[in-house]
Amino acid sequence: MNHEATQELGPVPAVAGGTTKVSDEVIEKIAVAAARAVPGVAELGGDVARFFNTVLDRVGLDQVGDARRGCSAHVTGDAAVVNLVLVIQAGQPVPQITSEVRAKVTEAVEAYGLRVDEVNIRVDDVAMGDPGTAAV
Repeated sequence: MNHEATQELGPVPAVAGGTTKVSDEVIEKIAVAAARAVPGVAELGGDVARFFNTVLDRVGLDQVGDARRGCSAHVTGDAAVVNLVLVIQAGQPVPQITSEVRAKVTEAVEAYGLRVDEVNIRVDDVAMGDPGTAAV
């Protein structure tokens, strides 16, 4: 019997090579969900975005664009920069709300394996009534 003909193969690599890219839109959706979960955040998006959302609500297209509204993100390699536009509830301390939003967004995005370099926040409005009723 020829021993050379029955040699075992060495271990096969478990992971194939290649690249992985995460789109800006994915990070925007993650960031919006995290920001909305912070108490004191009434809504996301600037005046124009909220106006168009109100119009879309009235014609029955209320979910169009909501998942990313009020957020833009830019992913470079394994790092992300997130920009948010918030409406906060009246009477809420801006520094406390924005600090918590930064922490939640950073935690959420980093859970997906990316590093967050910046979370820039612009407070665009104050909601004077119930959540989701910002002045338009």
